[in-house]
Amino acid sequence: MSNHVFEIAVIGAGAAGQMGALRSVLNNKDTIVFKGDAKTNKKSRATWVSHVVNMPYTSGIPRPIGSATKSSLQWIQEESEFKDKLTVVADAVSKLSKNKDGIFEIETAKGESYQAKYVLLATGIMDMQPEIAGSIKPVLPFANKGHIDYCLRCDGHKSLNKITATIGHGAPAAWVAIMLHERYQPPELKIFTNGQEVEFSDEVTELLKLYDIKIITEAIKSIKGDPKTKMDAFILEDGTEEPVEFAFALLGQIAYNELAVQVGAEVNTKGNVVCGGKGESSVPGLYVAGDLRDTGKYQIYTAWDQAVDSVDDMDAKLRLAYREAKKAVTA
Repeated sequence: MSNHVFEIAVIGAGAAGQMGALRSVLNNKDTIVFKGDAKTNKKSRATWVSHVVNMPYTSGIPRPIGSATKSSLQWIQEESEFKDKLTVVADAVSKLSKNKDGIFEIETAKGESYQAKYVLLATGIMDMQPEIAGSIKPVLPFANKGHIDYCLRCDGHKSLNKITATIGHGAPAAWVAIMLHERYQPPELKIFTNGQEVEFSDEVTELLKLYDIKIITEAIKSIKGDPKTKMDAFILEDGTEEPVEFAFALLGQIAYNELAVQVGAEVNTKGNVVCGGKGESSVPGLYVAGDLRDTGKYQIYTAWDQAVDSVDDMDAKLRLAYREAKKAVTA
């Protein structure tokens, strides 16, 4: 392990990590960012986002989060006057701990070790996929092309004038269907529990009946359509063909909180890391931005805002330490 101690380490390079690294460097802080490896990048929600239609100037950019990260890091390293402030590691972090001096010790999957005074954790979450015929693979081509989505706020507008479905057996699947009806009134709305028993309250059940939202409990056998152009229907185990043009999968999430747990940070029942207003966790010096934080809207602009708040709070503490050290020298 090197004796060098970075001021700020950013773990993750999606929307939150990219903005955290950029803000840290532009605050003139000695920064290291861990981009992840091929395995972690495949699990990242950010790598699934092909287009962003609810962010200005991004709808026509393929893979906008990845493109923004690459462009920002390239600009820092090749064109800015702050290139000496940034170290980029193309590896995943496998271990995070804090030593007796309050310094974070960071170990990568390849066994390299680093140290930092503050850490911004931006490892995110992943949406759980429905299984069709025992596998998530039939879903992925349609999810990758946006025919199956996960966020009502991001993509609810796509239900306009389309036969729309939600997939799930719990309250989220029901409430999203209800909200889609109230906002967009699709020509048909269906809930597919995919072979699971429903877990809806009486209030929800009454609203589903009021809005004529169909509940289908039969398991889904296959998806009909061409992922490149459209989705036509869900084929059920009994051979029934249910027309569906657009769907939301609402089965919960996988929170990538392993590093936070390793260092002793508090997490909630969904696995998100519990944070204060500026994103600092229950472990002093460990901040969280993006979807892994326990508050926020799961939006790119929210992740950016959170990252800036967190890094600026670290900056304030680093400047205070610098100030106090200067005063001690001159006293």
